[in-house]
Amino acid sequence: MALFKRAVNTSCYLKAGLLGFAGSGKSRTASEMAIGMVKLMRERGLREANRPVKFFDTETGADYVTHLFKQAGVDLDTAKSRSFVDLVDATKEAEDQGSFLIIDSITHVWREFCAAYMRKKNRTKLEFQDWATLKAEWNVFTERYINASAHIALCGRAGYEYDMEANEDTGKKELQKVGVKMKAEGEMGYEPSLLMLMETEMNMRTKVQYRVAHILKDRFDVLDGKDLCDDDAHGPTFALFLPHINLLNLGGQHLGVDTTRNSAELFSHDGTTKWRHEQQQKAIALDETKEEIQKMNPGQGAADKTEKANILEQAFGTRSWAKVESLSLEQVKIGRDRVWQMSRGHGYGQEPGPSNDDGGWVTGDAPAANQQQPSGLELAEDITKAGPGETADAFLAPAAADPVAPKAGGRRRKAEPKPTPAAVTDLTQALTESLAAVGK
Repeated sequence: MALFKRAVNTSCYLKAGLLGFAGSGKSRTASEMAIGMVKLMRERGLREANRPVKFFDTETGADYVTHLFKQAGVDLDTAKSRSFVDLVDATKEAEDQGSFLIIDSITHVWREFCAAYMRKKNRTKLEFQDWATLKAEWNVFTERYINASAHIALCGRAGYEYDMEANEDTGKKELQKVGVKMKAEGEMGYEPSLLMLMETEMNMRTKVQYRVAHILKDRFDVLDGKDLCDDDAHGPTFALFLPHINLLNLGGQHLGVDTTRNSAELFSHDGTTKWRHEQQQKAIALDETKEEIQKMNPGQGAADKTEKANILEQAFGTRSWAKVESLSLEQVKIGRDRVWQMSRGHGYGQEPGPSNDDGGWVTGDAPAANQQQPSGLELAEDITKAGPGETADAFLAPAAADPVAPKAGGRRRKAEPKPTPAAVTDLTQALTESLAAVGK
């Protein structure tokens, strides 16, 4: 299945982020966005238009904007909580039953989330190893925020970013403010498609205070870097955000990011990478092969060493153990299977098959009589051609389960027939009669 498709705009819902210090106008601006969006959807006849706005309220901010919704004829539902679990559920509820979701403030939710974790761990502070767990769990909300078929305005408190910089006068490193960020999980500011810093500015001549939205990020790049404020309203209005909103595919099929696809196949059940897992399995297969050959020829004399080299050549097409170690896992497994055939008369991981009264293998278990096995020279050539990590057709051809496979040196050993029950009975009777005769 092809991954790439012809590009279409699947961003159908507003994902706004507002950060600012106290009194900067975050709640008011988010409310203006929600009211304006509902009116716009009514004009366009969209299905969400007649649903209420949902306000996830962590600091009673909804109480101070309720009158705005009443004046605009827009229903407002509130949920007053700071629980992360409630926030995840609220996002889903707003997607199903709401027209717009306001989260004010995400900072409280993040703090509650971390505090709940520390209480469970009986800690007073977070440690380095805790962040992986916290971020993985927080990502549940992040994915829902991005992929929810709902307009969402996410408000968060602003905090300063600090860094060590050299003082130009003294040359010493000093801690200095280098920027502003949202007080929440460290990467939360990356998620909104429209991110703004709300600030309060005072006209010193008229003594009038204004709320200004400084656009930090606009993915459509139509408002990026602009300062939005309506002089008559003394703050941002919905109309000022329309250049961004009009580029959304309102009423379309929303798809943020496909989170159903993942890279789990690259890791084994214990979390190691696929490459590492294969290396471990290869090391095991090599060790088993070496031990099995050693069991077949336990001596250390020259003849034993020659016999071992012969077995290695028959199984892998080379007399060099270093060459065997350079093979792929699949090649090592095939060679190990051949060693098992020579040593035990059956493949690796298999049980010996039953035999018939003549000592041969039961029909269906025996290999084809005319099946040709490649010579050691052919195997060596195939391995040389394939190289480490590659597959040579002749080398990877499964070895036949030959019960009378040749030993090292080229001689064939005859399969020992298994005694039948009748033969055992006859032998027992014969021994009994012999013993009786001796006793007389």
